[in-house]
Amino acid sequence: RAQGQAQGRPRRVTCNCQPPQTFNFQVMTRRAAGASAAIAGMAAVSTAFVGPAARTSHTEGATALRGASSASSAASALPSSTSAAILATSAAALAFQRRNQARASASALRAFEQEAGVQAPLGFWDPLGLSTSGNVSDYKRRREVELKHGRVAMFATIGYILPEYWRFPGYLSKFLDIKFAEVPNGLSAFTKVPSLGWLQIVGFAGIVELNIYNEQVNDEPGNYGAGFLGLRSMGFMNSGIADPEVRRKKLNAELANGRLAMFAIIGMFFQDGLTGSA
Repeated sequence: RAQGQAQGRPRRVTCNCQPPQTFNFQVMTRRAAGASAAIAGMAAVSTAFVGPAARTSHTEGATALRGASSASSAASALPSSTSAAILATSAAALAFQRRNQARASASALRAFEQEAGVQAPLGFWDPLGLSTSGNVSDYKRRREVELKHGRVAMFATIGYILPEYWRFPGYLSKFLDIKFAEVPNGLSAFTKVPSLGWLQIVGFAGIVELNIYNEQVNDEPGNYGAGFLGLRSMGFMNSGIADPEVRRKKLNAELANGRLAMFAIIGMFFQDGLTGSA
């Protein structure tokens, strides 16, 4: 410019400088708000996965640390006390239930200890607790089932022993040319007796179960009005046993013999299946 003025001619000077930008206050406000929201979200996520002790700033003083430790201890003590209360309540409920079960068992024992089959040395013996409910109907049904199984087991035990010494003469099946003497004893008889013979046996047992021994007399389990030794079922009329003490003694003997026969026939089955001979 000085040179231009010196020569007496004005000279234009160009400048490549950009004009200053205008400060936009609204844009800066939105950016700051977005950054604040992002920082708050990160803090929330971090507190969701970091324990209370880790959330404490390292710049806080000893007082803040003690306060955070106290709050953490109180928070951890709350679940422990709640768990202890729950355990104590459960233990009390279990003890109460056991006391009720013991009382129910004692009541059932007193209710059924005068029934038939309660004999020395075991007395009223119910290891499975089937009569702890004290339900008379259930007790009578199980007593009837016990009597039936005992009677069948006594027949089965005799059926295992008798063929060792005596057999029916003649043919079991004339058509198949099978004699009674040719039928083996024990489980081996299943393969020798024809299918029609087993059908006759099952059919006979079903007829007896459904048409003969199906109504109880005086609501007494196992009493179908067949008389002593079931003689009435075979046409031999008898008045039964009049003396109640003698009758009770014979009923106890039937139950005891039936229980023994159930163990005996199971032992025979096991021995026969293991050794081939009972």
